[in-house]
Amino acid sequence: MTTSTIRYPRYHEDFQALAAIRPGPSWLVDLRAAAWDRFNELGLPTARRGNERWKYTNLRPLAAIAFESPQATDSTGGLDAGTVRSLAPWDEAWTNLVFVDGKFSEALSTIAPAQNGTVCSDLASALNGNSGPVRDGLAQLASFDDDAFAALNTAFINDGASIQVPDNAVTASPVNLVFVSTAGPQPQVTHPRTLVQVGRNARLTLVESYVDLTGGSNFTNAVLEMAVGQGSHVDHFRLLMDTPDGFHVGTSRVLQGQDSSVTSSSFTTGAAMARNDFLVTLDAPGASCDLRGLYATTGSQHIDNLINIDHAKPHTTSRLFYKGILSGKSRAVFGGTVTVRRDAQKADSRQTDKNLVLSHEAEVDSKPSLLIYADDVQCGHGATAGHIDQDTLFYMQSRGLDRATATKMLIQAFAAEIVDTVGVEQVHGFLETVFAGSIPAESVVFGGRP
Repeated sequence: MTTSTIRYPRYHEDFQALAAIRPGPSWLVDLRAAAWDRFNELGLPTARRGNERWKYTNLRPLAAIAFESPQATDSTGGLDAGTVRSLAPWDEAWTNLVFVDGKFSEALSTIAPAQNGTVCSDLASALNGNSGPVRDGLAQLASFDDDAFAALNTAFINDGASIQVPDNAVTASPVNLVFVSTAGPQPQVTHPRTLVQVGRNARLTLVESYVDLTGGSNFTNAVLEMAVGQGSHVDHFRLLMDTPDGFHVGTSRVLQGQDSSVTSSSFTTGAAMARNDFLVTLDAPGASCDLRGLYATTGSQHIDNLINIDHAKPHTTSRLFYKGILSGKSRAVFGGTVTVRRDAQKADSRQTDKNLVLSHEAEVDSKPSLLIYADDVQCGHGATAGHIDQDTLFYMQSRGLDRATATKMLIQAFAAEIVDTVGVEQVHGFLETVFAGSIPAESVVFGGRP
């Protein structure tokens, strides 16, 4: 470890404690140390100038809090099974891995019998077993060279999920990961890590849910790494349901092989500040991805989506479609970049961000962009933001609906375009309930007529 000045004493104390209590194999010790050194060098990206990736998001409130790692020894966090099953999509037939304050809870989890050789386990057990695939996969996609949050998560690798799907395996039911934060005496930080390795011609459905029960300013710094082999398909759902004072940074890195396909849907409500940093690399011909998202903000909440797609090879396809519903004094950020590399001819990409602004004080910053270095491509992007159309509302009222009911129906219809793409019944039903409950009760502004 370097001897440079320690910039974040609280994090450093917890890092040293983890190294003493859970040292792990030598390769993990070295990885953590390198990541900590890099985090200490980078620091949290709080600068407002010359910091394009965080241009519209102020991290100073997060940096001002001395978060500490949870110290509880009870793996259930005082929760019972019934409570956990109500917090997120759930089915007893699924493989459900529950993590409370960053630690795997066997008592709250239900693990289905192994499906066609698929291995689903908590990361701590995989690390203790010195698993070769885990050693070879960790930190290969989520680089921490220039990412402080990825570096911090890697420095604190301790628990999370490890999912290994062998060649030709088809998982009959979803793998469901539920990360729950509970209240502690001080604001807490957790660093869940998920490693997904999918072989050739395989299929996986993965559900990630992040739930904060604290009502306070806890911080979740999550990282997902997913490698998808040739001819495989992954359906991925990511749900964030945080408290109005919580902080969440989610970093997801996906690498796709030849003729593979990934459908990933992100749904976000709550959080004082939430960041969804998602990067897909289409690394072989025939690879395709379909990324969708729906976010709802209210009060003074801030949600930042940074969605990037890298067409690294020719004959690759991507679709990106996000929607936002904003009310109160909240703010949303959408920054999406599609990169088409020089040799990635015949790339096909469409990128869309639409926002429904329900109050005069809500604000959205949308910045979709294309970086094209090839000359034989089909690419396009667009972004819109607007209020509920008065003419449409008037038409619905003329058919006998009162103003409040008509307004609610229009908002629900706006959200349904994303929610209705979810093909897993339990996830779809859960999301319908969540977003129906997120429709604001305060006054809604309208547009469409002078």
